[in-house]
Amino acid sequence: MQDPLSGFPPGKAAIFNGKGQPFEFITRQVPPLRPGEILVKTLYTTLCGSDIHTYCGRRLEPPQVVLGHEIVGEILRIDAAHSHRDFGGNPIGPGDTVTWSIFSVPAGVTAPRPDMPQKSDQLFKYGHVLAEGNDVFNGGLADYCILRSNTALIKISSYIPLPVAATISCAHSTVMGALRIAGEIAGKKTLVFGAGLLGLSCIAMCREAGASWIGLVDPDAGRLKWGEQFGADHAYTPPKNELPWPEADIVFDMTGSPEAMKMGIDSLALGGSAIWIGAVFPAEPVPVDAQKIVRKLLQIRGLHNYNYEDFVNAAAFIENHYRKYPFEDLVEKEYPLDKVEEAFVFASEHKPVRVGIKI
Repeated sequence: MQDPLSGFPPGKAAIFNGKGQPFEFITRQVPPLRPGEILVKTLYTTLCGSDIHTYCGRRLEPPQVVLGHEIVGEILRIDAAHSHRDFGGNPIGPGDTVTWSIFSVPAGVTAPRPDMPQKSDQLFKYGHVLAEGNDVFNGGLADYCILRSNTALIKISSYIPLPVAATISCAHSTVMGALRIAGEIAGKKTLVFGAGLLGLSCIAMCREAGASWIGLVDPDAGRLKWGEQFGADHAYTPPKNELPWPEADIVFDMTGSPEAMKMGIDSLALGGSAIWIGAVFPAEPVPVDAQKIVRKLLQIRGLHNYNYEDFVNAAAFIENHYRKYPFEDLVEKEYPLDKVEEAFVFASEHKPVRVGIKI
């Protein structure tokens, strides 16, 4: 039955209440939209690695949260105060397929730097905030998602498979940011640690950017098999002693493992750069040989999330290349929303590249 006020039927949301607690399913009416907001019917959400870390207790989020921030959906309603255009200026309306940035910067808040909107004060992040009262549809594991004003959204082709489209808003955008801060890729030797979605996306982007050689490192032989299909020249398991790969100009770490990050620094050629994006949960410090950093003129740069430029470029990359690389195959299993508990158990125990929730 539709709600006579909103015109839409009530929606279900899966509430995460902490490690070891079962998901709680609640049903709520769609609240009236506030100025500039957009109501989206969630079509598909993929479980990001950070969602799995939260579920397993390695990463802390507020209790009673609707997880999920890799989301694609269909516009149902746009508040009159919205421009009715996406971030690129394209007209949008009900029925359009869209994805959106993981964050929204509140009106009147200035970013600490123009290239770092994701670090703005009072930042709102989808799939990371308390679900209470009328503010329940704020994550991907729900029938609806209400996009706040000042959220960067992009209209995308309905031909892109939903499991691929969902991953634009986190994995691919973050990787595009990693390439941005790495600088020129063309003609460079690159080494990627981690054969998850971040690492495989990084390989494909480096290949399209003209890297001269790309290596992939991961202890999981099952994941390494994907490397060649995404453009890697060689795949390696971590060695116990001497490094078996050539020195690299750029090393990307997608793992957050202190051992992998140290190995990456040890792999750099003169003047090389280490780009760290995987360290988003507590871990032991990375042992760094400062003399090596100084004498070899090395750089270490970190990136958390991404900016608007990265988001736009990632969406364009997927639009242009989703047929060339088997991104859809990386979503190894799919569940309905009411089986979300099973999805997290499978993801945490079997460690697939991605698990999808079809809503």
